[in-house]
Amino acid sequence: MKNIILIGFMGVGKGSVAREVIKISEYLSVDTDDLIESMENRTIKKIFEEEGEPYFRALEKKVAEWLQTSVTNTLISTGGGFYRQENLKEIGTVVFLDSPFDKIIKRIKNHPNAAKKLKKRPLLSNLKKAKELYNERLPQYAAVADIIIDVTDKSALECAKELLLKVKQDA
Repeated sequence: MKNIILIGFMGVGKGSVAREVIKISEYLSVDTDDLIESMENRTIKKIFEEEGEPYFRALEKKVAEWLQTSVTNTLISTGGGFYRQENLKEIGTVVFLDSPFDKIIKRIKNHPNAAKKLKKRPLLSNLKKAKELYNERLPQYAAVADIIIDVTDKSALECAKELLLKVKQDA
């Protein structure tokens, strides 16, 4: 088993799908944003506020390098911009979780912890800019993906089962 890397726009459900994958498989799971918050001992939001996006992207690069050399048999949930890491394919199989922008926003707003989820994602504070970012990233996600899964209107468990099936077929 090699690593699986989940990419996709913020709020698409990478963490939810990851939790389901580890329940029904042999994979372990890590989240790149959680790793960065642990390294820095502060939240992503604080890192963005205090240091800016370039600093955060440098932290992502550091995490990507560590993942490549230190992690196997792991499902890796990533932040929305992690897909730009040059060594992505060396880390593992890249799976793009895809959904229309309006469905992602609806999913976040319907979540029991909606306010917390929105607060955690500084780039979603302006929906017009977020939509532009989504439109810019969408073809880039597809271009780096080995596998694409449409998560629209599916449960996290359904997505996890589809992901594991496609990863097995891709191997």
